[in-house]
Amino acid sequence: MALNLPPAPLSAENEAYFEKCREKLGFVPNVLLSYAHDDAKLTVFAAFYNDLMLAPSGLSKLEREMIAVAVSSVNRCYYCLTAHGAAVRQLSGDPVLGELMAMNYRAAELSARHRAMLDFAVKLTETPHLVEEADREALRKAGFGERDIWDIGAVAAFFNMSNRMASAVDMRPNAEYHGQAR
Repeated sequence: MALNLPPAPLSAENEAYFEKCREKLGFVPNVLLSYAHDDAKLTVFAAFYNDLMLAPSGLSKLEREMIAVAVSSVNRCYYCLTAHGAAVRQLSGDPVLGELMAMNYRAAELSARHRAMLDFAVKLTETPHLVEEADREALRKAGFGERDIWDIGAVAAFFNMSNRMASAVDMRPNAEYHGQAR
């Protein structure tokens, strides 16, 4: 990260969270380390991320990761394209899909459901002021419920914020992401 912010003392909960990351992933993601200068901000970021990406939803984990990558592609967020591209490769079992998602999701062979979901997330990223009822109706026609539409919007919005923070501080992905699920 480009800012020299020394780590703050972490709460027992956040220390345990970092240890869980080391056990599960073999490393602590740099995005979490970048927030470690402020225990309260780390807590809020991690809680919001975990709720959006891991909590029960009508969207699968893969679908949420696909949204993260499509949004991050528009924003050209190196950190998120690398980290979440690896997640798409892993969850889909398809390394080509992860690469296509990072470069241009429109080039991927996607279901009508996924195309509608990503079209909405990208429109919300590029031209949020143009999102209208017809866009939500397209999601309903693709099989998404009201809560699903909320979740698509929330994941897209979160990654727009996260992409901007990653760019603001030159956050770099952990090297481990580059070789995952290839």
